[in-house]
Amino acid sequence: MPGFTRDYGVTMLVWYDAYPRIIDARVREYAIKRWRRAWKLALIEGFNPGWRDLYDDLV
Repeated sequence: MPGFTRDYGVTMLVWYDAYPRIIDARVREYAIKRWRRAWKLALIEGFNPGWRDLYDDLV
């Protein structure tokens, strides 16, 4: 399927967050997109220090 993940070869899920309403998730997504890369990396490191693929945890 075309999109960001295909264009950039994304193959792992290393961070996720759940929200009860889609609008809350969108607000958080837009906020994180404005963050500096270092802040995003710190977010991942705090949640998943080993950078393991979390996809199987969700299925």
